[in-house]
Amino acid sequence: MRIKFDKKSQLVKNNRMRGISFEETRQLFEKPYYLDRRSEVPEQFRAIGWVYGELFSVIFEIREDKQGEYYHIVTLWESTKEERRLYEKSC
Repeated sequence: MRIKFDKKSQLVKNNRMRGISFEETRQLFEKPYYLDRRSEVPEQFRAIGWVYGELFSVIFEIREDKQGEYYHIVTLWESTKEERRLYEKSC
């Protein structure tokens, strides 16, 4: 799956305080991850998975362009205790 994000976003510019970069979120989708829906409009999903030995949560939208579907990363953060429990139950 292709991954994109808004390179002009303040979230991208300040992303090192989140622990990983938006580019590094690709790794989260390469291993088993927890997935749920966060909102209907716009349709957004949350994925919880491992990047560099740490558990992270990502909000993303599935979008489409001329090349097909891709994941548009909205935001990311280090997973909370509750999110860690969700991941451990499902994966």
